[in-house]
Amino acid sequence: MKIAILVEGATEMAFREKLREFLQSRLQKMPKLRFIPQDGGIPTERDLKRLVENLLDNDGYDAVIALTDVYTGKPDFKDANDAKEKMRTWVGKNPNFYPHTASHDFEAWLLPYWTTIQKLAKHNRSAPSGSPETVNHQKPPSYWIKEIFRTGKCRKDYDKVIDGMAILKNNDLMIAIQACPELKAFVNRIISLCDEDKIIS
Repeated sequence: MKIAILVEGATEMAFREKLREFLQSRLQKMPKLRFIPQDGGIPTERDLKRLVENLLDNDGYDAVIALTDVYTGKPDFKDANDAKEKMRTWVGKNPNFYPHTASHDFEAWLLPYWTTIQKLAKHNRSAPSGSPETVNHQKPPSYWIKEIFRTGKCRKDYDKVIDGMAILKNNDLMIAIQACPELKAFVNRIISLCDEDKIIS
């Protein structure tokens, strides 16, 4: 199974190794996963359709997953469902294309590890209230993490790749999967393409 995963950029690349490690613990036969960064945003409309078709028809991928943030800095999407519906519409009826989202941005999937974030930032600021994926456009999850690093005693700005990897490093990905429905849907999509019996309930 050869799967292309279109991602926005550097942050998701920090997530790649943690995801592989998690999948290896669940699947007997690992898929070939290729994360393809799109330098800041998943293409839209005909550009996305062309990219997906090229990966499936010319590059030999069995499936293409597009993973976008809901919060892109522009008013592209109202919510996760709107983002997925728009990507489906742009690509058309292609059974091997699967749109997924991080609500509102990738850092929502790091919020369940707030005690680790506090330690790295050297600050005891409280976590945002509510479930991680409901932290919204006004103050997206990345804002909260940037703020705690900015005000903490670590004396450095939050680095999406370096600190993202450090937050995930010694934590169990299942904690974030169970706290974040969109993350669970994304991980289950990969698992279901390989072995339906291993889907996370």
